[in-house]
Amino acid sequence: MTAPDAPTLISLVDEPIDVQAVYAALTHPTCGAVNLFVGTTRDHHERRPVAELAYEAYRPMALQELQALADEARQRFPEVVGIALVHRLGQVPVAEASVVAGVSSAHRGVAFEASEWVMNTLKARVPIWKKESYRDGGAPQWVANKEALSTTKEPRS
Repeated sequence: MTAPDAPTLISLVDEPIDVQAVYAALTHPTCGAVNLFVGTTRDHHERRPVAELAYEAYRPMALQELQALADEARQRFPEVVGIALVHRLGQVPVAEASVVAGVSSAHRGVAFEASEWVMNTLKARVPIWKKESYRDGGAPQWVANKEALSTTKEPRS
């Protein structure tokens, strides 16, 4: 059962993500584990040199889906206490965070399993679009997420 004061942080931001603030939002006296996934812009994709990524979203729909995802995670993983889903929009240079997905729980196993499910499902379901710009002078390209809901793991019974 979720604590009445269980932390939930759902956000779309236009500036660099404050990873420490996300961590702080997930801490809770009942939790012995906080697991954060921080997705960053890497400097290449399919052998092309990436300069930056640009993310776009229809904010109301993306926020609604992020909240639904957090709610579903709490149902699938009842031991989860805190959930944080923060995605950056706009330009994200190489090595900066694009997304932070975090889960807190009493024990690490649930935190690991739930955060993996949350991140995979976020990529498959939340309407956020990514465009890559390249250092080789090539035209920027919209990139499709290759994740599918069939790749997300079901919780262990």
